[in-house]
Amino acid sequence: MTKIERLLDEYGVSHQNSTNKAIHWICVPLIFFSIIGLLYSIKLPVELAPGLNLNVAMIALVLVTIYYVTLSASLSIGMLLFSILCMVACYGIEQTGVPLWAVSIGVFVLSWIAQFYGHHVEGKKPSFLKDVQFLMIGPAWIMSFVYRQIGISL
Repeated sequence: MTKIERLLDEYGVSHQNSTNKAIHWICVPLIFFSIIGLLYSIKLPVELAPGLNLNVAMIALVLVTIYYVTLSASLSIGMLLFSILCMVACYGIEQTGVPLWAVSIGVFVLSWIAQFYGHHVEGKKPSFLKDVQFLMIGPAWIMSFVYRQIGISL
């Protein structure tokens, strides 16, 4: 069994209840997006293209992708594609004039409230309270389900 399989299995132990699973399917991607949104809101003084500055999210996602590559090359591709989708959404939100940081904080807070409710229903503590690494495994756990559905191995 590979390291990623062990981590996904361990994460899954506290995510057996159907209500908790459903909440995680919605909230884990939203939390991932909201963190990217908050980091995207921190601009650095480097213009990459007209109207597009380097931001902290871009740097963080390089590091996140490296972490996922160390666990699973194939899974890292899905996570990278989802990360890019989140970045495009952040860019789009900024173009509307709505403060991305405010949207991100709202999504983050509401999603965590739902997550803790899901764990209350489950009757088990969130995995990250045991090991902070599970904050990164949650999104991979969701992606692993998508991979199984379309026949991609980890």
